[in-house]
Amino acid sequence: MGCHCSKLTLCCFSSEHNGPVHEAINAENEEKSEISDLPTFREFSVEQLRMATSGFAVENIVSEHGEKAPNVVYKGKLENQRRIAVKRFNRSAWPDARQFMEEAKAVGQLRNYRMANLLGCCCEGDERLLVAEFMPNETLAKHLFHWETQPMKWAMRLRVALYIAQALEYCTGKGRALYHDLNAYRIVFDYDGNPRLSCFGLMKNSRDGKSYSTNLAFTPPEYLRTGRVTPESVIYSFGTLLLDLLSGKHIPPSHALDLIKDRNLQMLTDSCLEGQFSNDDGTELVRLASRCLQYEPRERPNPKSLVAALIPLQKETEVPSHVLMGIPQGGEVVSLTALGEACLRMDLTAIHEILEKLGYKDDEGAATELSFQMWTNQMQDTLNSKKKGDVAFRHKDFRVAIDCYTLFIDVGTMVSPTVYARRSLSHLMSDVPQEALNDAVQAQVISPVWHIASYLQAAALFALGRENEAQIALKEGSILEEKRNVTS
Repeated sequence: MGCHCSKLTLCCFSSEHNGPVHEAINAENEEKSEISDLPTFREFSVEQLRMATSGFAVENIVSEHGEKAPNVVYKGKLENQRRIAVKRFNRSAWPDARQFMEEAKAVGQLRNYRMANLLGCCCEGDERLLVAEFMPNETLAKHLFHWETQPMKWAMRLRVALYIAQALEYCTGKGRALYHDLNAYRIVFDYDGNPRLSCFGLMKNSRDGKSYSTNLAFTPPEYLRTGRVTPESVIYSFGTLLLDLLSGKHIPPSHALDLIKDRNLQMLTDSCLEGQFSNDDGTELVRLASRCLQYEPRERPNPKSLVAALIPLQKETEVPSHVLMGIPQGGEVVSLTALGEACLRMDLTAIHEILEKLGYKDDEGAATELSFQMWTNQMQDTLNSKKKGDVAFRHKDFRVAIDCYTLFIDVGTMVSPTVYARRSLSHLMSDVPQEALNDAVQAQVISPVWHIASYLQAAALFALGRENEAQIALKEGSILEEKRNVTS
């Protein structure tokens, strides 16, 4: 296979370099690594997760390969506004419900600031789902292989390597040393631009399924022989990850090791990194990757020595990750439209004018549905309730608008995101922000990519004093509106 890198002179890097200092840092990291503000692991119902993901809408799929993936990951939002990622397993993946629950609960006990942590699961009928923290800033694969605005800086690549090594060290210390198919798609970036290891890889994709979905050229040699994942296999995968960070490409280990053996490091290094690091720094990372890719599993380092080796390589440690990544944070939402600005200023009058002008243009399919149902007296009464609500809304009689729209909604025969949006604003005008938020969330359940639903959630959250969540909703609305404008 060409992977016998024990023959390479570059592999002789000692992990005991500056050991005592790193031991102290590791001890400090261990103390602060536990997260206390996350909710405890819980069980969800299918209906709760259906609501959170707008009925498992295609628009909310965030996993690689979209709908074609055997196990699909959706983004979603719980009633308390917590963003979540929901992994929905293939129906035949975990036939034994008890085994699935035991595995999920064990992973759910882990809580670490270097991980996208598991918040809960669902095991109902033949449905098997995992619920994790949602990380909004894409995967390492996106930033490394498919970047749009700027390539990832050297300092950030080193930070990714360290943080993921720390995550693996934590998992190993908690008795969960096995991580299935560690690759650039398993690393996600949080709101602050910090890289985190997805908890989904701590569980296999099925009870008896394969642990590696990637090309066989990237799998550990012992896995090809035995079909079993060991802690040393995870370190091999970490080595392929280091090659990704160094090259900016997904290079097969055998090819990379041939380049290393020939001392052709220039061919291995990402050209976008020119001038960002010294030869010594590059050589150190190559040495570490080579050690991880040793053919013999017992010759690979453990996570603790990976952390010790990566700490002295860190650069620009005082610069926040979101700055290195070029990710806007918090109040740095840019280029807001008139509606976005109105929500940011809490200018409810301006929001009202925009909604009134928009009318029902965004209620896709509603007109067709109405034309078939107008025959019954009940439906005529329902439509009259909506019309009365519209008149009251236009004349800013928001109490009457709420009552009329409620009559329309309670019948339940027709579904209109615009009615929920109008009732949401009416609640805001009536100083009932929690009800406004509930309606804005319901509008998004009906229409997952409707920017107005996100904007109204932002306005309600601002009114509730939940500034950080409001900024996130505002950014979400801005992104959805921009995508909509580009499409149209």
